[in-house]
Amino acid sequence: MRVQVAIIGAGPSGLLLGQLLHLAGIDAIVLEHRSAQYVLGRVRAGVLEQGMVEMLDRAGVGERLRSEGLVHSGFDILFGGERRRVDLSGLTGGRKVVVYGQTEVTKDLMDARAAAGAKTVYEVDEVSVRGFDTDRPAVRYRKDGSEYEVLGDFIAGCDGFHGVCRRSVPPSAIRNYERVFPFGWLGVLSETRPVSDELIYVNHERGFALCSMRSHTRSRYYVQCSLAEDADQWPDSRFWDELRSRLDERTAEELVTGPSIEKSIAPLRSFVAEPMRFGRLFLAGDAAHIVPPTGAKGLNLAASDIHYLSTGLIEYYATGKTAELDAYSERALRRVWQAERFSWWMTNLLHRFPDSGAFGEKIQAAELEHLVGSRAAMSSLAENYVGLPY
Repeated sequence: MRVQVAIIGAGPSGLLLGQLLHLAGIDAIVLEHRSAQYVLGRVRAGVLEQGMVEMLDRAGVGERLRSEGLVHSGFDILFGGERRRVDLSGLTGGRKVVVYGQTEVTKDLMDARAAAGAKTVYEVDEVSVRGFDTDRPAVRYRKDGSEYEVLGDFIAGCDGFHGVCRRSVPPSAIRNYERVFPFGWLGVLSETRPVSDELIYVNHERGFALCSMRSHTRSRYYVQCSLAEDADQWPDSRFWDELRSRLDERTAEELVTGPSIEKSIAPLRSFVAEPMRFGRLFLAGDAAHIVPPTGAKGLNLAASDIHYLSTGLIEYYATGKTAELDAYSERALRRVWQAERFSWWMTNLLHRFPDSGAFGEKIQAAELEHLVGSRAAMSSLAENYVGLPY
């Protein structure tokens, strides 16, 4: 098979790239190891920056987001038993975020691709990428016992942290930066009314907590936990009791509990691979970087990667010029490191670290007091949270 662009991975980044290229008249195929049902079943982040919302509009998949997404103009930080509001809109000249689950973004993109008759192949095995350091890159895979080869001009590696694309790069050509945090997030999804209209980030002596939501009737809650924990050791009653213990009295009283419909523990890590281009192979999204979920930057970073990459590919096929493609890695990484810094800062601000000691706890408390007492500090937080410009 011959295409112009082969995209590995049918998560949000791969599907968004495929949709933008399709609208520009560029022939692309999307290959995915998992089934479509599995991809849709993954529970992931749901806070979208304004820039990502605008990109989904440009991709023609913003209608349901606009009607069902929850627009948030701020969020609360709870520490010392008191909730303080961060006025995102007031501090950033009217910019906001939208709560709309990654699963919903994926579904909208899948539906658009199916409606367009664009080529997507699920449940492929033994994927390999070859020749990306030449002008004849190729992707090989196995499907239903048969072997296939896709020839293209470029390969987009949108296949996640454990995908084949980054692993196919010679170790001497890539440098990895990583920080693994000594704790995780125990998350619960429940069909219950959210405890607040906006997110609540919690700093507590027992550890971090987050009160979030997916809709007016579906809530997502997290508590910081040890990586040695097992989700099976956390029956619903234990989780709700622990969450209440980290909330202020009024919020704890208003918390509506119910059976969990999903429960899991996610480790926290920061990871960046440099560069993000290797000849005609481009990495995007989790294939190139991971951020802690604090600050909700993972999905949004994938979208900004796709903004830069799609711009470069569309320019190339429209004019033959390569300026945007040549600048892809540098531009994407500049924004990646800004998001890594912000996520690292928020993680350090709100979590309890096992080795910080009494001095570290006092510094953390002083940082929180400075934050809520300084408009300049709050503005910096707000500007990063709603999303830096592309």
